[in-house]
Parts: sequence; C-alpha cells; structure tokens
Amino acid sequence: MKSLNDVVFSRRQILGLGLGSAAVLGLSACSGDDAASAPAADDKQAEVKDEQEAPAVDAAEFDQFLTAGPVATDDAIAASEWASKIKKAGKLRVGGVETSTFFSLLNVEDGHYRGFDAGLFQLLARYITGDEKNFEFTKVTSDTRESVLQNDTVDAVFATYSVTPERQEKIDFGGPYYTSQQSILVTKDNTDINGLDDLEGKNVAVQSGSTGPKIMEELAPKAVLQQFTTDEEARLALEQKRVDAYVIDNTMQMGAVARNPNKYKIVGEPFGPIDPYGIGLPKDSKGAVEFVNDFLTQLETAASGSFSAWEALWFITIGNRIGATEAPKPPAIGVFE
Repeated sequence: MKSLNDVVFSRRQILGLGLGSAAVLGLSACSGDDAASAPAADDKQAEVKDEQEAPAVDAAEFDQFLTAGPVATDDAIAASEWASKIKKAGKLRVGGVETSTFFSLLNVEDGHYRGFDAGLFQLLARYITGDEKNFEFTKVTSDTRESVLQNDTVDAVFATYSVTPERQEKIDFGGPYYTSQQSILVTKDNTDINGLDDLEGKNVAVQSGSTGPKIMEELAPKAVLQQFTTDEEARLALEQKRVDAYVIDNTMQMGAVARNPNKYKIVGEPFGPIDPYGIGLPKDSKGAVEFVNDFLTQLETAASGSFSAWEALWFITIGNRIGATEAPKPPAIGVFE
C-alpha cells in the first residue's frame, strides 16, 4: 500500500500548477490562526460591503490531489483505538470552518470544502476510511473548538488552531502542522498606523476566543481593545471607522486583502510569539496523537529532489493564489514551542 511518502510532486509539476508572478505576502511564518469564525446569529447579520472573490483554488487540481492520498494499513489502524473507532464508524467527524479563504472555504455551488486545512482533514479521512468523502462536518468558532471535542461531537478539529498551555489542559493536539503570527490590518487610506508602536491609544479590533487579545495586552497595553465574535464583524467595524485597526492572524488578514485589495492593507511586520497550529483531539484518546503525528510526518516527508505532499498542498491552496514560488518550511512534529 502506498504511503504518503509516495505522494510527492517534482518542482516541474508544482510550477505546472500555474504559479503567477505576484509578490508573496509574507506567508512563510504565518497562517490563519483562529480563522474559526461564523456569521452573526441574528437577523441583522453583520456583512462587509462590496466583498470580492479572492483568487480561487483550482478545484480540479485540489480534488485530484486528494484522490492520490494513501490509505493506512490495517496494522496502523489497529494500533490506534481512536483510529479504529473512526474506521468502524466509517467516517471522520471533523470540526472546522467554512469561511477561511486559504484554509477551509465551503463552495456553496458544489458543496466541497477546499483549502489547506480542508485538504488535511479530507486526506486524513481517506487515510483512515479509504475515501476522502467519508467525513461529517461540524462548523466551529473560536469559542466552541474545545467543547465539541469534550462532548464527543467530533473526532478532530482542523481550524488553524493555536496550541496553548491552557488549551492543552482541556484537549490534546496532533502536530503542529503550521505556524503563525499576528499582523495589523487597516483601511487603505490610513496613514497614521504603520506598525505595532502606532497602536497606542487607538481603538483596535480583536477576535474573542483567539490568542490576539492576550498578545495585544502584552505587546500593546495602551491600545484600546474591542472584542468581536467573528472576523466579519471586526472588519465591518474597521470599514465603518468604529475601530482604527484590526489585529489577528496574518493569513486571515491576507485573505481580507486578497478579496479587497482597494479597501485594506497590512502594515508593519508580523509580531508576537510564533503560534504552532495543531489538530485538536479529544483529551487522552488512546493512540490519537501518535496516529495523527505519524500521518503528518509522512505528509511532510519528501523524496530526494521532490516536493512533499505538504508542500504540494500548500502550493495548490495558498501559494498558487498569491504568486509564491517557494513554500514555507513545515514545523517539526511534536514541538510546540
């Protein structure tokens, strides 16, 4: 049975995915931390006006890539009680998001989830059950990611999930599979804010349940924070000038700029601790962390002279859409500092 080590792309194949020449937006150490956001629940749902379409994932390329994913051996499944339970049920119950431009976006026309996280959870579903379509999706927010694991609603959470000591007390994590930092989003016409030091005394939007508020309290204590439940609400406040800036993970900010190049801009350098992103797993699930880490290790391992499956997925879901010619280096598995 083919392993993930065999799912690799040569440089020629990667460039054949249609990489453009646009400038890379500094993604090498950034991702969609806390992209777990959902629309407001009431009838007066906050909406950002004139939202544009970001460059789309090549759906055919993405779907073809998933079908090339391997299936785990019976011995590998049997060694993990967590994986055995999923195999028996015939589906991976996954918690995720539907609105993350680069990591997990629901295509309402065909009902498919595409993006870096979406690719990972579908590859894992295939790895365990034999078919990437064998998953059950539950939408989560930054505030509900732990609870859906604790109450056995899902088997795993893929939501650009920052690993913190507080969260590790409640759940386990596989990975990390990506890293991220915070960045500052302002309106295109803003000339007053050019970096972290300029946030003193300014009204700054952050997302509740994310790592942003704590980082801002430590690094910009004189900024006036306003917490919002969703990314959409925070950007609406920025658009309406109710806040001066919005701080959250850099990939979310890049998604906003990709959709609204004439409305927003990212200023300054990414800041704060480098957040390792992990796959959320139920606390003390037997064999879960080991199984997922083995899966990720295979995904990150490339044959000599080739790109790994991790890099190929990154190009298909992110790099191709921002004109990148080099993929970031994936983090070391099992190292969360």
